[in-house]
Amino acid sequence: GNQKNVSIYGQEYTNTTYKLAKMNLAVRGISGNLGDIAGDTFFKDQHPDLKADYIMANPPFNQKQWRADNELVDDARWAGYPTPPTGNANYAWIMHMISKLSEHGTAGFVLANGSMSSNTSGEGDIRQKIIENDLVDCMIALPGQLFYTTQIPVCLWFISKDKRGNNEKGLLKRRDRQGETLFIDAREMGSMVNRTLKELTNDDIAKITETYHLWRGEELTTNQEQEYADIAGYCKSATLADIKANDYVLTPGRYVGAADIVDDGISFETKMTELSQTLYNQMSQSDALDKAIRKNLEALGYGE
Repeated sequence: GNQKNVSIYGQEYTNTTYKLAKMNLAVRGISGNLGDIAGDTFFKDQHPDLKADYIMANPPFNQKQWRADNELVDDARWAGYPTPPTGNANYAWIMHMISKLSEHGTAGFVLANGSMSSNTSGEGDIRQKIIENDLVDCMIALPGQLFYTTQIPVCLWFISKDKRGNNEKGLLKRRDRQGETLFIDAREMGSMVNRTLKELTNDDIAKITETYHLWRGEELTTNQEQEYADIAGYCKSATLADIKANDYVLTPGRYVGAADIVDDGISFETKMTELSQTLYNQMSQSDALDKAIRKNLEALGYGE
């Protein structure tokens, strides 16, 4: 749409990155407010009254010692929730973003996989409260090796303050999703572009985003006749009762199940016969190669 219809708000701890971000917005002619200076988000919140329609973030993973035991204990950002533990800031970031959402706002952010299941130092209690407040819209498990700086797999959280369907602004047609959460397991997606790095293809990204938008009941520009459906091993629309039964763990693999195995029509006995013959042939080849290696070693004077 029109870039004049959007304003960017943000904050950055590192001064160099803060300057780069301001320059990035200026080059593109986008209105932005990144605070007066670079500063710690938790201790120097430069947007205390912000209520955003959309939040996107890639906060530090498993940030340790982000506060002392006696600091930020009664911070307004986690009012109504247990205070996030000092040893890991994952849930402090989640609560910070929830507190910044508008009445109909949506947040999407990247976190370490541990955030989906951790019960350390009360994190499980915070996650349970978030789930019971019906804020989790979608959880996506991604494959590893997507980043240059870390090999670990990560997950995407999507938080929605309003699952009731069409909002008052009438910007998008959405169905009522109250009491539901979508789980997508995308760990098997992506293609290796070199020995250490994997990328999600355009088709992979399109499949994931289309699944999410179909589940939300949005009208797509393509495939208008499609409707959302659970796919074993890939996606599942779960209820709050389902999540409670799984001890409030948000790992998609717990919900999507195993992919259906396609029956190729070949009987077990036939498959075992073919596999056994292949194995015996390979064992015979192995014996022949061992003899050839021994012969070459003897010719070089290294025989037994």
